[in-house]
Amino acid sequence: MSAIDELRRTIARLRGPGGCPWDQEQTHQSLARCLIDECSELLDTIDRLDMPHMREELGDVLIQVIFHAQLAEEAGLFDLEAVAREVNEKLVRRHPHVFGDTRLETSEQVVAQWEDIKAGEKRLQGLAREPVFKGLPPRLPALMYAESAWKQMGKKGLAAVSGADVGRVAELAAGMDDERLGRALFELAAAAQSRGLDPEGSLRRHADALMRHAEGRAQEARATA
Repeated sequence: MSAIDELRRTIARLRGPGGCPWDQEQTHQSLARCLIDECSELLDTIDRLDMPHMREELGDVLIQVIFHAQLAEEAGLFDLEAVAREVNEKLVRRHPHVFGDTRLETSEQVVAQWEDIKAGEKRLQGLAREPVFKGLPPRLPALMYAESAWKQMGKKGLAAVSGADVGRVAELAAGMDDERLGRALFELAAAAQSRGLDPEGSLRRHADALMRHAEGRAQEARATA
């Protein structure tokens, strides 16, 4: 049995009858913070080129991948094999210069081809509608995601229809400086922790909701223009 299969069986055992109460209670949502934490620790080892600890942290990230796949398998949605199969097919499909007859010479050509193939896939999936917002940076951390979301809504003139309290934002900004900002953010994080809330997830979900609302309003305006 491969080490990957052993790890899958271990996680399934932890989730199964007579397993670990903590593991049995977890959901995709509750594990989101764990994934963020583990990825952050992995990034730290990469920055320091700390190979022994990098191996350990890669393992911790792998636990998260397999755990989420296990949850999906229990729900009858997909399993780790399906995850691996889909991403492998995508890699082969988006590298015709390696697995096909196309020939490319530079990394710039590879990136351009990747984006062209990706766009073609989305058209086939019926996702070709022009987005209102450009792709945002990775959502780690959520604070940067929220900042980028607000910036884009402002550029598109959609802040007022996003559902955000624009007046409250302006009021807060008027008295804001670096020290007050740091104190307010820290106090919010501390208050969330004391209530057992997840500030990272809450901010990410709220920013998502505002972006979806603003996107919907913008698409409605386009349709009636």
